[in-house]
Amino acid sequence: MSIMTRIEQALEQPFKWADSATAPPRLMAAMRHAVFPGGARIRPQLCLAVARACGEDAPELTNAAAVGIELLHCASLVHDDMPCFDDADTRRGLVTVHKQFGEPLALLAGDALIVMAYQTLARAGAAHPARLAPLLMTLCEGTGAPDGIVAGQAWECEPRVQLGRYQRAKTGALFVASTCAGAQAAGADPLPWRALGDALGEAYQVADDIRDVMGADHLGKPVGQDAAHGRPSTAAELGLVGAVDYFRRLMQSAVDSVPACPSRGAMQQLVLQESERLLPKSACDQIAVQAVQQAALQRRAVA
Repeated sequence: MSIMTRIEQALEQPFKWADSATAPPRLMAAMRHAVFPGGARIRPQLCLAVARACGEDAPELTNAAAVGIELLHCASLVHDDMPCFDDADTRRGLVTVHKQFGEPLALLAGDALIVMAYQTLARAGAAHPARLAPLLMTLCEGTGAPDGIVAGQAWECEPRVQLGRYQRAKTGALFVASTCAGAQAAGADPLPWRALGDALGEAYQVADDIRDVMGADHLGKPVGQDAAHGRPSTAAELGLVGAVDYFRRLMQSAVDSVPACPSRGAMQQLVLQESERLLPKSACDQIAVQAVQQAALQRRAVA
């Protein structure tokens, strides 16, 4: 079974448990709309890959951790797209949940997905009580205050924010949760895997900032949102060329940070593939060419 097939099948399971004649049909439809079809599923991929690298011995617990992380991510996207934040019309190439089902159901669907994430982990964790508490804490730290994705969203409501802190909370926290939870689900020490999550999470946000400026929308969502909403952005702070250089350094740091294990080469290859997906070499080359052309025009103007 491929890793993506495993993820999709595991994501279906909590919806089967919730499928009941007593459930509000439109709420369930809104929740499904938020989760299926998904994007790259990079967070659950990381969770499963780390668990395998750590000698996975409880696949049902690993599945639950990966599903929980993806459901939390999807819930954050539902809330992020709402009018009080981005007021986005599309997500992953589809109409956003609040546009399709209305704002009240979008809010409730996001809330219900958060609860579903912890329900899923609690069900699987009952058979592994020693691992359950650390896993729950990892998911909580990646989601809430002071440094989880909720805190990252909240920084957009503050008058001032330090860019690195904002990015580590809004995007990086759930990547750290993904790598650490994968190790914990396998009964391993999560600390050696934290650096991989840190580097990937920040790189992911930097790539998103770059695409938002370039208008290269590979994720099926609106671009130009950072400038429109006055959000911190690596591209705005460092310029596109500087942001690309920073992205490349972060991805190399992610490759180098993969701990020694039998599948280290495969894990590093996964990171490299994700680097190309996030910011293709052709896009980087285009940015470099445009920078050279712009510099030449400026020199001519001065002359």
